[in-house]
Amino acid sequence: MRNISEQLSSSIDLSRSFNGASNDVVSFNTSATVVACDAEKVPVTPEWWMSKYLPSYSAARMFRFNNPNSYNWANNLLAGLAILFYGYDQGVMSQVNLNEDYLKLMGIYPTTGNSRNLAALGGIVSVYYGGSLIGALLGGSIADRSGRITAIILGVIISIIGATFQASAMNITWMCCARVVTGLGVGAIDAVIPVWSSEVSSHQARGSFLAIEFFLNIGGLSLAYWIEIFASMNHNQVMAWRTPLALQVVFLLAILVLVPFFPESPRWLAKVGRVSEARTVLQATRKDGVEDELGAIVRSVMHDQQHADNNSYLRMLFPRTKSQRELRWRVVLSVWLQIMQELVGIGVITVYAIDLIQGAGFSQGDAKLLAGFNNLSYMFSVLFAVFTLDRCGRRSTMVWGAAGMALLLLIGGILDKYAQAGGPNQRAYGAGVVAMTFLYTGTFGATWLVTPWLYPTELFPTYVRAKGGAWSVVGWSIGNGIVTMITPFLFQAIEYGVLLLLFGLNIFVIPFIIFMYPETSGRPLEQIDDFFSNATSWNVFTASKQIREQGFTNHQWTRKYHGGIEQSNTNTSSMTRVGGDVDAERHGWVNKLRRRASDAGLM
Repeated sequence: MRNISEQLSSSIDLSRSFNGASNDVVSFNTSATVVACDAEKVPVTPEWWMSKYLPSYSAARMFRFNNPNSYNWANNLLAGLAILFYGYDQGVMSQVNLNEDYLKLMGIYPTTGNSRNLAALGGIVSVYYGGSLIGALLGGSIADRSGRITAIILGVIISIIGATFQASAMNITWMCCARVVTGLGVGAIDAVIPVWSSEVSSHQARGSFLAIEFFLNIGGLSLAYWIEIFASMNHNQVMAWRTPLALQVVFLLAILVLVPFFPESPRWLAKVGRVSEARTVLQATRKDGVEDELGAIVRSVMHDQQHADNNSYLRMLFPRTKSQRELRWRVVLSVWLQIMQELVGIGVITVYAIDLIQGAGFSQGDAKLLAGFNNLSYMFSVLFAVFTLDRCGRRSTMVWGAAGMALLLLIGGILDKYAQAGGPNQRAYGAGVVAMTFLYTGTFGATWLVTPWLYPTELFPTYVRAKGGAWSVVGWSIGNGIVTMITPFLFQAIEYGVLLLLFGLNIFVIPFIIFMYPETSGRPLEQIDDFFSNATSWNVFTASKQIREQGFTNHQWTRKYHGGIEQSNTNTSSMTRVGGDVDAERHGWVNKLRRRASDAGLM
């Protein structure tokens, strides 16, 4: 939606500069005529045969607000509610796994020293992510064929079924099947909600808005945790684990009741030939410039029809043409970024925080409370991303975040070694481990939590954005599934070595961010398309050089883009480089290192 708003702004300014303020009405009428002509060229897409059996969007049901800002707030709050549920659902198993009644009913008690039971414990958690992987792919496909609203409703209904069966599970097979079903629904919701939100609402600060959504996401995770703490105080241990699982349904029912009354994506409506309905949605959610934006959407849809063969999961993964190979490049970057998000260790720390803190010498009761407060500090740390993500850029945020987390995990691992050894200073060392845990999760929330979800929305062209979002959830599912499966073994096998392993993995991901990932912050969508169309190297430094050699002035893809036209004068650049080298020689290696970090977009 950002490139549309830019086209809108430039077209209005151009019209005023040539015709004067008195001719604005004429200009508007002309653009409206152009839209009407373009709309006639958009063929009405034949209805998918399954659509008549699925719940669908109706313009007659759509909420009406007098103020477009109120509508945008409502859209964002619905998206926030969905992502709040996602956080709750992700955190709900953290203390269920500690409940003796639950473990005995599943036939996996005790877990200590029993490799079979440990594998089963991790397996129950991880099968959820297998379901979310499939659900994301299905959700993205349905969103393109039957609409975003339809895909969300289906995801919610499937999640309700899964949550109901989780809360009533009587054995491990029942529970695993229920977890898979819930994952199917949540995968579809996670893949479609960000796309729907970005296409319906008008956003300028994409990073800041997504950071607010993920504040709610961690709020959901924290809510699940504290509900389970209070539930565990119930002497009835059966209700202590079934109640938190059943409360998932409350969130889902609220979403299910509200979604049918919200607008469909205007871009999807135009894509299937329902241009007049797309205009109605824009009129409800925009203050002005409706016809210009609609014209841009219609032109984009007509352009996308030329790339219809690319809008396929199969072709995005196994390309035949140059444009399809460009899409595979974006898919790999998106999926690998989500996997790296899990490799840096957040799933280990949040899901198994109680085990970690207990291992550092605290009682289970104290460990539960400390882990709960850790979740609260984690939630508020996300607010830092609201102010920094759009200002600092994506690359520097992730690189410095990984470096900071690596240092904290290294210190935490060393302290954990002495805390687990016992002795008179065990409590002091344990307190140090807890402090490093708090600082680690806070750093992750401020740097790595939001970026892997924001990046794919900037990376993919609009005509495959729904499927691009689905690929992102696939990477998230793979990373989470692997981590949650092996973590119980790691804690019993290498103890304090878990934190040292995560230290190494944080160092491991830094070169990938520096060398593979272009800086997308502040860049129009057309520029991102230019990068993948004109570069052939996966090394972002080499790719930037290739783009510069083809005459692009805004070629520095290692740096944050600030808008406008960048001047590219060879002599000036050469002089700047020489001056920098002389300055580096004069002031030593520190200044030279700082300049190179700046060239890499890290400062």
